[in-house]
Amino acid sequence: MIASLRGTVVLKTDDSVVIEAGGVGYEVFLCETSMRNVGPEGSDAYMLTAESISMYGGAALYGFLTREEKELFDLFRDAVPNTGAKKALDHLNKALKSLPDFKQAVINNDLKLLTTIFGFTSKTADKLISALKDKMPDFQTAGSVRLGAFAAQGVYARVLNALASLGFRAGEAKAALEAAAAEDRPETENTEELLKRTLKRLSPK
Repeated sequence: MIASLRGTVVLKTDDSVVIEAGGVGYEVFLCETSMRNVGPEGSDAYMLTAESISMYGGAALYGFLTREEKELFDLFRDAVPNTGAKKALDHLNKALKSLPDFKQAVINNDLKLLTTIFGFTSKTADKLISALKDKMPDFQTAGSVRLGAFAAQGVYARVLNALASLGFRAGEAKAALEAAAAEDRPETENTEELLKRTLKRLSPK
């Protein structure tokens, strides 16, 4: 089993990279969030990996930039019914918006947070809570809970409404807001402050 790879990025696509290590090129599939953090072609890279046997033949490699990512991927794939590697990677991409918040949402049976902020369907959120609630307390993750507080205070919805009134598309506004909300900022931050930081992401210099 290939547990990790260290080498040179020789090719990047929308959902995978080819890492050349020891003269061999390995195609590794990553979630969208992780892909954004992999360097350009020609740069060095290191990632943990997991193998999965495809029903269409051959083995596929899935990559993770941190131990937390791999452990959560393994939980999705092994503990959630009817969840293969590709679906586990999709779940991971949603959870990476804030691992501490995802952990607390599952433990606290917070369907609203899982659906409105993380983007899971109600059916999937129910399935995740049922499968992972007793396992998440043992899942170690760095960082502090942030998105849950924004959701509870209504800040998240107010910022999205403000961005919509300014003419930003829903998809890009939501992505920028999630990135801004996940930054390490005081929990007392208000709607105006979060809106300003989100606008900076939407209007780079």
